[in-house]
Amino acid sequence: MAQRATARAQERVSCLVATVATIGTRPSGQRHPLVAAAIVLPVALLLAVVFGGVDAVVTKASSVAGMLGR
Repeated sequence: MAQRATARAQERVSCLVATVATIGTRPSGQRHPLVAAAIVLPVALLLAVVFGGVDAVVTKASSVAGMLGR
């Protein structure tokens, strides 16, 4: 009986993961660019803060802004 409960719980988790993975996908199977950005940007920000890359990003961004004349 415990094995069936475990199997059902695993099935629910895999179904949930599959549902979350399809958020923002188009019928062609591609994810909308804004959805992809919403997924990637928080992770990128977290990694930049954890590994101290914030200063490098600010420096690069200001260099690019200077090249664009802004």
